[in-house]
Amino acid sequence: MTKSLFPGFDGLMTLSRREGVDVRPTLLRVLTDLYVQSSTHSDDEQRQFIELATRLIDQVDDATRAAVKARLAIYPSTPTPIMQKLGLSAAQEGRRVPLAREIPAPPPAPSPDRTPTDAEQRMASNMAMQPKDAADIHDMFFRAGASERALILHNLAQTPLKAAPRIPTVRAKRAIQILEMAAIAGDVENFTFELGDSLILPSRVAAQIVDDASGEALAVAARALDMPSPVFQRILLFFKPEIGNSVTDVYRLSRLYDRLGDRSALVMLAAWRGSTLAVTRAKYQPSLHDSERQRARAGASQTRPGVQPGSAPAVRTGSGGSSDR
Repeated sequence: MTKSLFPGFDGLMTLSRREGVDVRPTLLRVLTDLYVQSSTHSDDEQRQFIELATRLIDQVDDATRAAVKARLAIYPSTPTPIMQKLGLSAAQEGRRVPLAREIPAPPPAPSPDRTPTDAEQRMASNMAMQPKDAADIHDMFFRAGASERALILHNLAQTPLKAAPRIPTVRAKRAIQILEMAAIAGDVENFTFELGDSLILPSRVAAQIVDDASGEALAVAARALDMPSPVFQRILLFFKPEIGNSVTDVYRLSRLYDRLGDRSALVMLAAWRGSTLAVTRAKYQPSLHDSERQRARAGASQTRPGVQPGSAPAVRTGSGGSSDR
């Protein structure tokens, strides 16, 4: 199920193990949403869902657990171990929807020792994204299908990860004009260059966004620029004929674009930028490490000169080898 329902799930679990960043509630919500999309599952998919969901249910907050419980309570194919874990009762004869047991009133919570300050709350909701985590999100997004991408983008808005800063309004408006003209002219090279330059992305990532056949990556990039919806639709029609020729695809992406929040787009933009740092470090760190070792060895093997500053000058000899007097 890791491959069919949530590509890159195990890679993102590293976020949950790093102190100060807890994306396990988001992962459980996405995993549940993907599972209930299909009415039937193979034995392997069911087994892996039970394994992953059971582990996350014990590690998330009460609000997330209640939301997942409500979602699975009306799903007819919820696995029995998950129903037992969440306290759901099996469906009775003649009923199509399983009913949840009555939730007892929680005991009064003890007053916290100290209320977090405003600064601490802001820091908790703006944790910087590490390069490896950014690369995991980047790879997961581009490996996922259209429906999975929509869910990923929806749940990015709820993560505590720090989003990229907004593109300045003047720069964004100029970029939108250039992108629309390049799209109408079918100028792929200038379109790709302007997209990467305005979003501060390397050419490799900009080309990957432009070449993406499904179109969600282009929608994220356009939302990061705060592109008007009619302009985005015109770009789809002129620049992406494989999408523009399909009424279904145009409608699907237009609806996704209108529902896509600015924060989701800017968090994904931060992941695209951060993934480049991960690739660069992986590519150059071994060679730089070896170079430092070579320089250290060379410095240690160098011999000091025979004549030190301040020492007596060497005695000059004539052609016959005797010293001059």
